[in-house]
Amino acid sequence: MSEPVSISTGIAQRYATAVFELAKDGGKLQALESDMDALATALDESADFRDLITSPVYSRDDQGRAIAALAGKMELDGITAKTLGLMAAKRRLFVLPQMIAAIREKIAAEKGEVTADVTAAKAMTKAQQDKLAKALKDRIGKDVKLNLSVDERLIGGLVVKVGSRMIDTSIRARLNALQNVMKEVG
Repeated sequence: MSEPVSISTGIAQRYATAVFELAKDGGKLQALESDMDALATALDESADFRDLITSPVYSRDDQGRAIAALAGKMELDGITAKTLGLMAAKRRLFVLPQMIAAIREKIAAEKGEVTADVTAAKAMTKAQQDKLAKALKDRIGKDVKLNLSVDERLIGGLVVKVGSRMIDTSIRARLNALQNVMKEVG
């Protein structure tokens, strides 16, 4: 099972490197970043889009036409649109989520930022986000871009992942730890 994931990651990394270098050389990193944000949002919100990139039912031509229409409607930069067209022609659209993540990492590294994946029990206000970003910057020493998500199962608190570090202050984690301690006692 790890081999297909490794292959997908390798394909995504090659596309991400090529797109990033083209955008950097052309002075279009800002446009590339907004394109990746738009594509990530589209993937999150549209089951049809996810099906288009993963389903073998769609032919190369179908995927190519759909991607061209989508790129036009989303007003994607030429580099991004051409890359998506090439990926459709080569039947490589299935690596799009990994490519988006890899490009975001490259852009963040270029800016001297790190990305923190933050899962909260409820939606965070702008003030809370700013306070968390400042606290993480003080601790890590780099600018921090927050990638937010909500998971009500946490009950309360946050789970923050920065690189290989994870900080879990959720009530669910505390209850699980308490449950384990009680099992050891009993």
